[in-house]
Amino acid sequence: MDKIKVRIKKLRENAVIPEYKTPGSAACDLVSCEDVLIPARGRAMVPTGISVEADGVAVLLFARSGLAVRHGIALANGVGVVDSDYRGEIVVGLINNTGDAYRVKAGERVAQMMFVPVVTAEFEEADALSETERGDGGFGSTGKQG
Repeated sequence: MDKIKVRIKKLRENAVIPEYKTPGSAACDLVSCEDVLIPARGRAMVPTGISVEADGVAVLLFARSGLAVRHGIALANGVGVVDSDYRGEIVVGLINNTGDAYRVKAGERVAQMMFVPVVTAEFEEADALSETERGDGGFGSTGKQG
């Protein structure tokens, strides 16, 4: 398994440095550093109290499956993206998909954080694109017919 050096800065005294729970974990947990109430069918920003320096990679934030399945709490934007040059606090936007308010407690694991390589594109305008078998078929065009 490849490793990268990631520098972590604690911005709050009770911030928790992320850790991988098992040797095969693809992501590490992010922990809330304060109590936050997420209203029924509402959203809230949950501070982690940390910032990271991970040059050359992007940080992706994902919902914790247990929180989503058991309590209906997920990332408000599906997947969070933290650019490699961002040095501010990592704050997790959560959405409550249920009819009951949910209280995130300080010290609760609220999201997963994964580091991924980044490839940037060099865009070239074209009058035409190459032909493929699929062509411009989309939205189920390769799936079951009828």
